[in-house]
Amino acid sequence: MGSNISCFTEGDGGPRRPSLGDIPESCIASVYMYMCPPEICRLASLNRSFRGAASADFLWESKLPANYRYLLKKLFLDDLGSRTKKEIYAVLSQPNSFDGGTKKVWLEKATGAVCLSISSKALSITGIEDRRYWNYIPSEESRFHVVAYLQQIWWFEVHGELDFLFPAGTYSLYFRLQLGRPSKKYGWRHCNFDQVHGWDLKPVRFQFSTSDGQHALCQRFLEEPESTRIAACGGSQIRGNWMDHHVGDFVIGNSDLPTKIKFSMIQIDCTHTKGGLCLDSVLIIPTELARRKVC
Repeated sequence: MGSNISCFTEGDGGPRRPSLGDIPESCIASVYMYMCPPEICRLASLNRSFRGAASADFLWESKLPANYRYLLKKLFLDDLGSRTKKEIYAVLSQPNSFDGGTKKVWLEKATGAVCLSISSKALSITGIEDRRYWNYIPSEESRFHVVAYLQQIWWFEVHGELDFLFPAGTYSLYFRLQLGRPSKKYGWRHCNFDQVHGWDLKPVRFQFSTSDGQHALCQRFLEEPESTRIAACGGSQIRGNWMDHHVGDFVIGNSDLPTKIKFSMIQIDCTHTKGGLCLDSVLIIPTELARRKVC
């Protein structure tokens, strides 16, 4: 080993110690294969060799999901096909809209996992055309900058569907909801709860089914019983906070075929009205990612 090190010489002919700059880019790129994209980008700032290795196409091809070409076509980004794989990864890591801006897809930056969000405007909502029941209101808290707000209704029913080519893996589906109408006053966030009622009397039924026969169903009260709120000095842990209501998980085994998912949330007990609910979106993300977010 000593003879190998002696081959590194200073400008005056004396021996010098090897440095990071002496590591071949191909070796660095091979190590990068075991790292996540944020780690790669941090190491790329060390020197020219690390920066050059961090741009290798074969490296970023391994980080892109199996369906990235489908995503480019779906998002009308076919012209990016001639760009470097690193540039493609960077573009797909940002939320990109499709289907008239009613849906968004992006890659989770650390893992390259495909995530989806479906706007309330892409859903079929009973009574949405009647402003006595529902209104679309602007919201800075939504990826779509608008949410559907329910004032009051007897028959609550929301349906949606998605046809998409997912990479293989397990995915979780959520409805993103909030009790109360949010607003801003003098730069401060406020939430009006005057119209919130009925969600502690009967549970909402959430469900989905997939084109390959998978399905999930659960029932959940959207608000604690009144007795619980009174015990908490009138406060509520749910009102005024966005909640991701987990419906269930589904598995994609064949990433070469698109999967059609139908989902819904229903509360059609007409013995009472319910209201004061914001419906933002439906979220579909890899289950492993969802677990990390919960933890």
